[in-house]
Amino acid sequence: MTRMARIEDYALLGDLHTAALVDRTGSIDWLCFPRFDSPACFAALLDTPDAGRWRIGPSGGGACTRRRYVDSSLVLETEWDTPDGTVRVTDFMPPRGNHPDVIRIVEGLEGEVRMSSELALRFDYGSIVPWVRRRGDELEAVAGPDSVWFWSTAEIEGRDLTSVSDFTVREGERVPFVLTWGKSHEEMPHRPDPYHALQESLDFWSEWSATTAVPLSGVWGDAVSRSLTVLKAMIYAPTGGIVAAVTTSLPEELGGSRNWDYRYCWLRDATYTLQALLLSGHLEEAAAWRAWLLRTVAGDPGDLQIMYGLDGTRRLPELELPWLKGYEGSSPVRIGNAAAGQLQLDVWGEVLDSLFLARQAGLEREDDSWNLQKALMHHLEARWQEPDNGLWEMRGPRRHFTHSKVMAWVAADRMVRSAEEFGLAGPVQRWRRVREEIRADVLAHGVSPTTGTFTQSYGSDSLDASLLLIPRVGFLPFDDPRVVATIEAVQRELTQDGLVLRYKVEEAEDGLPGSEGVFLACSFWLVDALQGIGRTDEAVALFETLLALRNDLGLLAEEYDPVSKRQLGNFPQAFSHFPLVVAAHHLSGGAGGRSDEAAADD
Repeated sequence: MTRMARIEDYALLGDLHTAALVDRTGSIDWLCFPRFDSPACFAALLDTPDAGRWRIGPSGGGACTRRRYVDSSLVLETEWDTPDGTVRVTDFMPPRGNHPDVIRIVEGLEGEVRMSSELALRFDYGSIVPWVRRRGDELEAVAGPDSVWFWSTAEIEGRDLTSVSDFTVREGERVPFVLTWGKSHEEMPHRPDPYHALQESLDFWSEWSATTAVPLSGVWGDAVSRSLTVLKAMIYAPTGGIVAAVTTSLPEELGGSRNWDYRYCWLRDATYTLQALLLSGHLEEAAAWRAWLLRTVAGDPGDLQIMYGLDGTRRLPELELPWLKGYEGSSPVRIGNAAAGQLQLDVWGEVLDSLFLARQAGLEREDDSWNLQKALMHHLEARWQEPDNGLWEMRGPRRHFTHSKVMAWVAADRMVRSAEEFGLAGPVQRWRRVREEIRADVLAHGVSPTTGTFTQSYGSDSLDASLLLIPRVGFLPFDDPRVVATIEAVQRELTQDGLVLRYKVEEAEDGLPGSEGVFLACSFWLVDALQGIGRTDEAVALFETLLALRNDLGLLAEEYDPVSKRQLGNFPQAFSHFPLVVAAHHLSGGAGGRSDEAAADD
C-alpha cells in the first residue's frame, strides 16, 4: 500500500464553506466541493493517490523543509530547500462565497528549482473520473452536477488522467494556480486574481482575530489564537451551522472500524464551540448559530436530533464506500451518520446552557429563542427519566447515564436563572421543582456506595470522563467530597500515560468492536478539574503536555495513541480545540466558559 501521511502531517485550508488538507509533500489529499459535507473530489486521504489529489512540489518529491501559517490566518506557506535552490508554495482558500477556490502560488526564493504540479480530480469520493476539456486559457473538468475550472500561467498537459505541469521557478518568480468549483450547467465562474485574493484572505483573518476580546499575548496566546481560527473555519458561513470536523472515517484505532463521518452539525459540539467563541468575545458567531438553531429545530421539540446537516437537513443516512480502502486500511469508510437517530438527553442541557450564556454575553434579545427554550424544557420535563444513548453515542443498550441526567439538571437550572436574571416569563416554580427532582435522583443513583464517586450510569461502578464536568456546569462545587473523589479516580483509573480515556471500552458495552486512543477533550477536562480542586501545578503540567501533542501548526485530531505517538480520529476536531481555549482561560484566571455557579451541597 502507498505510504500515507500521518494524520498530524496535514495542514488545514478553509474558506468558511469547505476545507482541504495538505500534507508535508505539498499534496492536497482531501477536498470536498462546494461544502464540507459534499462528496470529495480529492480522497487520497482515505485510499491512494488514484482516489484524487493535487500535489505541487519539487520534481524530485519529498517532504518540505518547513511550513507555517501566516500570523493567525489559514494561509499556509510551505518551503523546500533543495540542492538547486529554495522554493515556497503558498496555499489558501479565499472566503469569497458561492464558488470556492483553492489557490496555490509557487515562488522562487533562491536559485532555481524544477517543480511539478499533478492534479488528479476524482469526483464522488474517488469513483468518477471527470471529462476534461480546454476552454480558452482554462481547463474545465465536468462530472454530473460539478465542474471544476483550472488555470495557471504554467503550461498544463494531460497525462494518465492527470493534469500535469512541469516548470522551473527562479528567484523572484511567481507561478500561480487557481482551482475553482462551479455548477456544471452554469457559465464559468469568475476567476479571482490570485495575488489580490491572497491579500483579501490575509486581511479577513487579521480583521477577525482583532475582534477577539481576550488578550492573546500570554504564554498560551498563540495556542489559543490558533484554536480559535480552527473553530471559526468550521463554521459554514451561509447558515451559521458548525461542523464537528472536516473529514470522515479517520480511524480511532489504526486498522479498526471505529470510523465515522463528522462533517455535520452536532448540537453538543456546536454549543461547546460557541462557549469558547463567546468566552473570546465573538458574538456574531453566536447570533448566526442561534438563527441556524431556530430554523433547524422548528416544529415539534420532541423531534430534536443530536445532529443535523449544515443547512438543517435531518436525514443523514449512514452508508459505506467499499471502493475506498480506508486510512491505512481502516475500513469501512462511512458517509452519513446513523447516530442522528439516537436519544441523547444531555443535548437539551447543552443547547439551553449555550443560549443562556449567549444572553449573558450580551446577545440581543430574541423572543423566538425564548419560546424555543420553553418548548425544549417542556419536552425534557417529560423525558428526563428515560434511559438514553449518552454523549458518547453508545450503540449498545440505552442506560441511565449520569452525565445525561446532570445535563438535564443544567437545562432546568438555566431556565430558572434565565427567568430570574433577565425577567423572562415562564413557570419558574415548576422548573425549580424539576431541577431539585433531577438533582436528588442523580445523588441517589449516580454515586457508587462503595467508592463514593460518580459513575458512568446508574447501577454501575464504571467511570466516565464526562463526570469531570459535574462541577464545571455547577451541579456541585469543586470541594464536594464526591467531586474530588471522582476527579482523583478518573486520574488514577481512567488514564494512559496521564491522558484520559473516555471510558474503559472493555466495560462499556458500547456496541462496537475494537478499541480507541485517549480522548483529547477529556484530557483538557481533567486540566480544568485539577485546577478547580486547587491542584494547579498538575493542571498546568498536563496542559503543557497536551499542547505538545499538537502538530507543528497547532492542530489536533480527536484522539491520541500514547503507544505509537500518533494522533487518531477525524482532523482537525472542534471537540479538541474548544476545551483548549476554555482550559487556557481558566488557568489564566478567567471566570470560565460556562456558568459554574454551583448548587448548594445537600
